[in-house]
This record gives sequence, C-alpha cells and structure tokens, in this order.
Amino acid sequence: MRRQLGLLARAPSYRLLSLAALASGAGTWLSVIALTVDVFDRTHSANWVAALLIADFLPTVGIGLLLGPLVDRLSRKWLMIGADLVRFGVFVALPFADGALGIVLLAGVAGLATGFFRPASYAGVPNLVDESDLAEASALLRTIENVTQMGGTFAGGALVAASGPHPAYWLNAASFLLSALLLTGIPGRLLQATRVSSRGHLTDLVDGFRLVLGSRPLLAVFVAWSLALAAGGLVNVSEVALAKVSFHAGSFGFGLMWTATGLGSIAGSLVAARSLEKRGIGTVYGAAITLMALGTGGAAASPNVWVAVWCLGLFGIGNGAAIVYNVLLVQRNSPDALRGRVFTVLMSATYAALGLGMVVAGPVAQAVGPRWTYAAAAGIASLAAVAGRALAGGGAPQAEEVEEKRRPAAALS
Repeated sequence: MRRQLGLLARAPSYRLLSLAALASGAGTWLSVIALTVDVFDRTHSANWVAALLIADFLPTVGIGLLLGPLVDRLSRKWLMIGADLVRFGVFVALPFADGALGIVLLAGVAGLATGFFRPASYAGVPNLVDESDLAEASALLRTIENVTQMGGTFAGGALVAASGPHPAYWLNAASFLLSALLLTGIPGRLLQATRVSSRGHLTDLVDGFRLVLGSRPLLAVFVAWSLALAAGGLVNVSEVALAKVSFHAGSFGFGLMWTATGLGSIAGSLVAARSLEKRGIGTVYGAAITLMALGTGGAAASPNVWVAVWCLGLFGIGNGAAIVYNVLLVQRNSPDALRGRVFTVLMSATYAALGLGMVVAGPVAQAVGPRWTYAAAAGIASLAAVAGRALAGGGAPQAEEVEEKRRPAAALS
C-alpha cells in the first residue's frame, strides 16, 4: 500500500484520475441502493428491479459491439468529462421522475455514459504512469472501486432508510460534477498519445475484434473472464436463496456473505501487483480464478453461513486479483491507438456472459436449488481458470506487431 500511495505523489495526473474515481465511485454505489429501493417501493416487482439492473450494464454491451472506436478516435479526456456531465444530469433529473419506467430509462442513460467512461479511463492509465508502476496503478484503481462499493452501499442503505432515495441522488450528482472538475486538470495528451484517424467506422470496429481474437493474452481475457462472469451470474442470482433457504441465515446472513466477498475483493486487489512480481501473468491469473472456483465450491458445501463467509472471502480475493490482471493483460498487449476499443469489445463480451448467467440462474436455482447452482458455477469457474492459465501464459505481447501505421497528429488538449 505504501508503494501505491507513493505513486500518487509521483504522478499528479494519475492522482487526479484516482481522486475522480474515488468521488464518482462513492456517489455511484451510494445511489445503487437508492435506485433499487425506489423502483421496488414504486412497483413491488422483482421484474422492475431486474429491468433496472439490465439497464445498467446492457449499454456497455452495445458500445462494444457498435461504438468502441469512438473511445480511440475522440479525446479520452473529454469523453470522460462528458460522461460525468451526462451522469450528473441524470441524477439531477431522477428526483423528478414520476414512475418506474422513467427511473429505468434514466438509469440506462447513466449506463451508456459509464460504458464510455470506464474503457476510456482504463485505456489512458498506461500513458499516465511508468511501465514499472502500471501494475500498482491498475491495482490501486481497482482497490478504490472495491472500497467505494463497500462503503457506498453501506452508507446508501443507511441514508435511504433515514431520508429516502432523493438525498442519495443529489449526492451522486455532486460526485460526478466533482469528478468532471478533477479530470479537467489532466492534460489530454497524457491520456491519449495521438489523434487516431478513422479508416471507416466498420473497419475501425473490426480492428478491435481482430486484435482480441489474434492475441493470446487478450483471448485469455475474452474466454476466461466470460466463463468466470457467466459463473458469477449464477452466483449473484442464487446467493440470496443460499443465505435464506439453505443456511436459514435471513437478511443478516445475506449481508454478511456480501460483506465477506467485498472485503476479499479489496484484499485481492491490494496483493495483485505484489503477486505478479513473483510469478508470471499466466500463473497468477489462473491462480486467481482458481480461488474463485474454490470459494464458490466451498460455499456450496458449507454447513452454515459462518463457514460460507470464509469461502466467499476466498472467492473475493481471487475476484479482486483477477480483475486487476484482466486490465493489465489489455493494457500491456494493446497499442494506444486500439486500446480503447479492445476494452469495449472485452467488456461487451464479458457483460453479455454475465447477463446470460443471470438469465439461466433463475430456472437452474428453481430446479436444483442454490447449492447445486453454486456447484455448477464452481465447475464453470474451474474451466475459466484452466483457459486463463493456458492462454495468458503463452505468447509474447503482440501490440507492436498489430498496430496500424498511423501518421502522428497534434496532441489532444
């Protein structure tokens, strides 16, 4: 942790990006509870809650399939600032929404903005820090996201219980405005080396897919993390039933399981960079997903919630570390001119896998129960670990071999 804090002191532009992530992340997770409660209280329908969750990630799938080249062609700095301002507007408008449909549609707009913000920020990080600091930089950003998720959801629940959802909306709007202001201090030329000229939108789009499918490290993320998130979809949907039906632990037990996973994710993201110093990327990536499989299988076999939380903590450690390695595999094996669209392609594929897992989870859990659903998820995660180890461990970085010859242009401002 000391090295990561030292990085904040050495790299002022990275520090601004980290502070922006802290501000917007805290507000986002604060409002997650508010949105869910608001929709459920208005409709008393799980279907509307599901629609809200889908509206959050579905735009990311569409961006990867249709709009990924924009993350490389447009200024990443102004794309992120624009996304923050759109999300600011959404949360200013939410207190005035007069029905569940309006809330879901506004959440979809916010999800669209997030679908541009996240790949733009990840793609820009290698330009803000030295190569020797890249693993620590990516790990710290992931740690910030995990911490804000834990703290934000807890604070959001308390705030909504005390004052209703609207104060959480206003606070989240303010967090996005603060994030946008912080990002204005980062020179655009540091987030993006040169302006990328288009060879035609369809050709630009195909370039991203071709790079992903032609690079073993990128294919590792495509295959392994899609499988891992499909397993995660099974876990997410059946977790409440495992807590309440199998363990008879009620809502308290469900919250305890969520907390154990979150704490494990924080720990995993903190140790990810240090583990990579001792082992190759294929080894640590496969090991991280293996921990996810072991944790999921252990929870399925646990006699009660008190044993399961330790298993889910193990799952969280693997999950936190694996996400850091996903980001690093892309950052180190994609040229700057293509990195944004590579991120969007991979996010699109893995979110689609997550959605598929969530769709399948309901009927599976209903048919065989939550324990066997968790066991199935553990089996899928085991396959993901094997694929990740095999693909990430083979082949050298291919970014230089596949980068298109583009004429350098004036740096972005």
